[in-house]
Order: sequence, then C-alpha cells, then structure tokens
Amino acid sequence: MVETVLVLGKSEVARTVIAELKKRPRYRVLEGAELGNPCRALKNGSVIPGPDDLQLQPNTQPHRIVVALVERRGRVPIEALLEAKRRGIVIEEALHVYERLTGKLALDRLYPSYLLYANELRHRAIHCALQRVMSVVLSAVGLLLCAPLLAAIALLIKIDSSGPVLFVQERIGKNGRRFPLVKFRTMHPAAERTSEWVKDNGDRITRVGRWLRKFRLDEVPQLVNVLLGHMNLVGPRPHPASNYNLFMDRIPFYGFRSMVLPGITGWAQVRYGYANSLEEETEKMCYDLHYIKYFSMWLDLRILLMTIKIVILGQESRQAGPEKPPVPQADVTADERLDAV
Repeated sequence: MVETVLVLGKSEVARTVIAELKKRPRYRVLEGAELGNPCRALKNGSVIPGPDDLQLQPNTQPHRIVVALVERRGRVPIEALLEAKRRGIVIEEALHVYERLTGKLALDRLYPSYLLYANELRHRAIHCALQRVMSVVLSAVGLLLCAPLLAAIALLIKIDSSGPVLFVQERIGKNGRRFPLVKFRTMHPAAERTSEWVKDNGDRITRVGRWLRKFRLDEVPQLVNVLLGHMNLVGPRPHPASNYNLFMDRIPFYGFRSMVLPGITGWAQVRYGYANSLEEETEKMCYDLHYIKYFSMWLDLRILLMTIKIVILGQESRQAGPEKPPVPQADVTADERLDAV
C-alpha cells in the first residue's frame, strides 16, 4: 500500500524528510496541485507547504502529516491538525520521521530539549539486566567454543610479524570510566608517531591482520572485557581515552554515549563501519544516539544477526554514500586511533 504524506514546513528538515520519503516507493509526497493553497515548489518538483496549506482538494487526504516547522510559536495550525487527527490522519514530528526512515538521529538539527524530554532515554532496569545476562552467557560460550581458533590466531600473529599477540589500550566505558580493552594486534609496531587514520597506514597492517580485520576476528578477545563487566556484546564502540576530550568538545551530545555499557559490536558498526575523520565519527554518533534512544533486546538481536552476516561474508558494513574529506585532528598515535572501532 502506498502511503500519502504531507510535509508541513519550509525548513531544511522538511527538505531532508521529503528527500528521504521520495527514496522509498511506499510513500507519495503530496504535490502542489493537490493542495488547496499555493506552495513554494522545489527544483525536484516536490513542494513544501506552509502552516496555511492544510486546505486540501476535496478528493485528496494524506495518510500522514509530518510537522517540520522550525519556528512553531503561533505558526502551528493546531485546530487543523487536531481535526486531521480526529479523521484518522497520523500526525508526526519531522525528527521522529527522519529517525524512523534512516535509523539515525539528525545530530546537526537536534535541540537540547529534544533529548531532555525524550522518555526513551530512560532505560528500564529489566532490559539492562536481560542484556547483561545475554552478554555474559554468550561471551562465556563463545570463549569456550573459540578457544582453538584463538590459539591458532595467536600462533599466526607470532609467525607473521614481530611484536605482542594482543593490543591493549585504555578506552572510555559507561559513565566515563576507563578500562583496558584487549584485541588481537593487526599492525606492525610504529617506529614513530604517524597519522591516525587507517587510510594513511595501510602499509602497516600485517598479512594476518588484514584478514583478521576483514572478518572482525581481531575483536574476539574482547569477550574477556564483557565477562569482566567493562562491556556488553552490543553497544556503542568504546573510544580511546586519548580522544575523549576532543570528541567531547567537537561532537554534539557526545556525553550521551556513556549512558550505556559499550559493546563489541553496535548499531553504528553494522550501519556505517569504520571512521576516518572527525566528520565521520560525528556521523557514527548519529547512529549511536539512535541505538541509545531506542535500546531494546530486539534491536540487540538484530544487530547481532547483522554482525554475524558481516563476519561470515567478510563484508564492509558502511552504507553507500559520497566520500567526505577528512577533518584535521589532534595528534594521536596511529595505534591508538586505528583500533578505535
């Protein structure tokens, strides 16, 4: 069934929501000729109604009205919207629609009160307890089943390159607490401080390390971190402690990441993948906030299934999109940054 949608507003958020709706064949955005009042036309042929444009042609009625007004005081047509709701039309706020369509929050368009009054951010204790039990049980079983594989990987790392088998780094966990994260070493040790991004250090990745990173097997030792209470199986990836102040200063609402235990895998990992700049880290934050806001056991199970698919196929998880130039960062060693995700 095709759903007819009227987007109310002339803001950038309205344009963004219209663009996302038009990507999906199940939605049809009302055009100018179907509205009783003239609206400003966009280059792509769609229109963005204003608050006075709820007078529709007699045979036209949307299934859903999306309110995308930036300035709402005295501009929201309350009576018309209430009447539309009485007739069974769904009324939604634009940012919620954007989250539902994209699986991420519009970080650059969020206002503080949006998060301040978000009831979803108050996680139920029972859900947190169930998530913790699932993480501990699956991690214990995983370590037992993977013991031969872990031994074989450790041997291959020693044969392939000089240096320690494990990479240990201080990371930021729940409530800003620091903990030592462990994973298999995938790079040759650096002789001096180098660029922090993977694209600038590809020549340092070992032969075994490249294979481990492709199938995410370098992350398996973090099952120990899960058993120690530092992490869960699913959650925002813990960032290096060396980057904490930088990210707190430059990424909006970054402190919300520490509301939950970090994870070995997460929504940002299966939907976006590795980040190579502060701009890309900010984009991943949009997915992390979505996970924190809509945290549930069902979402965790979905992420685990998506992770298994990525591990089995050895595929990149990043969604298709234009390549963005990196943003200059603070001076961080390559080993510290390259193993941040």
